[in-house]
Amino acid sequence: MTHTQEEIPYPTFIQRPTEIKCSRALTTGQHNEQYCIDIVRKRDYEGFLCSLLFPEAVRRSALALRAFNVELAQIKDSVSQKTIGLMRMQFWKSAVEDIYRDDHSAQPISAELWRAVRKHTLTRRWMLRIISEREKDLEDKAYRNLQELEDYGENTQSSLLYLLLETLGVKNVHADHAASHIGKAQGILTCLRATPYNSSRRKVYLPMDICMLHGASQEDFIRGSREQNVRDVIYDIASQAHVHLQHARSFSENVPHAAMPAFLQTVVLEDYLQRVRKADFDVFHPSLQKRNPMLPLQLYIRSWRKIY
Repeated sequence: MTHTQEEIPYPTFIQRPTEIKCSRALTTGQHNEQYCIDIVRKRDYEGFLCSLLFPEAVRRSALALRAFNVELAQIKDSVSQKTIGLMRMQFWKSAVEDIYRDDHSAQPISAELWRAVRKHTLTRRWMLRIISEREKDLEDKAYRNLQELEDYGENTQSSLLYLLLETLGVKNVHADHAASHIGKAQGILTCLRATPYNSSRRKVYLPMDICMLHGASQEDFIRGSREQNVRDVIYDIASQAHVHLQHARSFSENVPHAAMPAFLQTVVLEDYLQRVRKADFDVFHPSLQKRNPMLPLQLYIRSWRKIY
């Protein structure tokens, strides 16, 4: 009696459903992280450079927060109707509320924020304040005065800095005061730096009280005037940003070293102030539209020296 030899199959390893789920989650997590890296690198290159100098343990969370800020900031320019912008802001309000209910949407930034909130116990109020201020900014009007512009900086940029300090585990009143002034300076200088771009779209957001003080009209900015009265407007606004930077530095002796990565943005602000001064406060000067190739090195040195 002949027996047919039965082939012995090679052993097969069957993944359990939980293992498959973990594998997919890992892939999704990596995708979400890369999405945040890409959007920050593209839309906030200076913020991206600063984030690279955060401790490795918190870098991913810092990039998630910057991606959140960038996403909200670009809504105003990416929608044709205010209603659509309001709908997108409402999405983010709901997304933040869901995150604090330990839930999140499949949107990559929302997923990364959820991870950061769980890891660092971030304060919901700061996130919602950024959204509310960006929502008000959809009104698309010039700031009535410098105080309004400073409030905008406090509610957006300072709020982001408070969150970044939380990722670094810093709870210090002096660091909070410094963050408040740095955020105001950044809000002011962001408005200045965007003036050529906004003017090319026939939009001017500079504080009206300072423009009126120097007899500079919106039309002067729209046509790219380099007259002295226009430069005087830029000088006054830039000077206020400089005052806030000086105030921020007055707290430096009492700010813990752990807070320094969050304050590296001061290097960027200082760089712009120096360049606009060199251009004699001509905000339309071509040199101000170029990226400073030395900035990465300057950031690294400041990070190494642990000063802001």
